[in-house]
Amino acid sequence: MQLEGQLKNLSKSAKLLVFCFLITLSFGFYTGLIFVNENTHSTFNGIEEQYLGNEADEQATEMKFKKPEKEIITMVHNHVLSMSVIFFLLGGLLLLTNLSPLLKKILIVEPFISLLLTFGGIWIMWSGVYWFKYVVMFSGTLMTATFTTSVLIIVFQLVRKTN
Repeated sequence: MQLEGQLKNLSKSAKLLVFCFLITLSFGFYTGLIFVNENTHSTFNGIEEQYLGNEADEQATEMKFKKPEKEIITMVHNHVLSMSVIFFLLGGLLLLTNLSPLLKKILIVEPFISLLLTFGGIWIMWSGVYWFKYVVMFSGTLMTATFTTSVLIIVFQLVRKTN
């Protein structure tokens, strides 16, 4: 079955469905990033404090405690399951685009790697490997860049006029 370039052949109703899905999905994704920024200030130390606490820091403006294991496991479980479905759907839509095969493969595979590194990394950091906060931030940033790039490519190809 030929999927390449089929996005442009969708009916107007199907294109509208995909467009509305992407707008709503992006709203949810970026709202999550706002939440992350509120809790970590998008800093390495903020990531560490969010999951490991800051009880030893007498100058902390907000007291945070180390998350219990059940909370870490639940958070990792929920995010990995839900975001893997998100990236599966986004990857499926990427298959329908006109894009170089290499770029398409990168955009399809990369978010799954970043997803495992980000949320697996939080668990590893919580377990005592503190330098993993750098892996968490890097992979989370890469996942966000890939998400944004993928959505923009799909939207651009949805709205582009065909000859």
